[in-house]
Amino acid sequence: MSASDLWRFFPFGYLFSILIETPILIIGLSCRHSIKRRLFAGVWLTACTYPIVVLVMPLAFANASRVIYLIVAETFAPVAECILFWLAYGETEQLGKASMWQDFAAIIIANLASFLGGEVLNAYGWFGLLG
Repeated sequence: MSASDLWRFFPFGYLFSILIETPILIIGLSCRHSIKRRLFAGVWLTACTYPIVVLVMPLAFANASRVIYLIVAETFAPVAECILFWLAYGETEQLGKASMWQDFAAIIIANLASFLGGEVLNAYGWFGLLG
């Protein structure tokens, strides 16, 4: 896949990811976060990791198997997003508490859902843009 193909897909995939991940974060993030923060997280977290997963890693792993790329990319995204979310909104008194784990679980589930949705779209040719 060429860099121009990746850039062509980028805005559609980003919007698709936000549309899948944001509702999960709205429902799944702990109640200590406002709806405004949950909505922001749906856009912001994806904005931080999506360019790396979609534009950088496919080229970096161009000579590796797709499985290797997926393992690295789909581990990187939720781990990075959990770290970013904690750095932005974590509170010392919440460290190790149920709310922290709930937030992390919501972020991981949101990423898994968008990954699975992306795999379905990939099976059907990425909106007809690629493949």
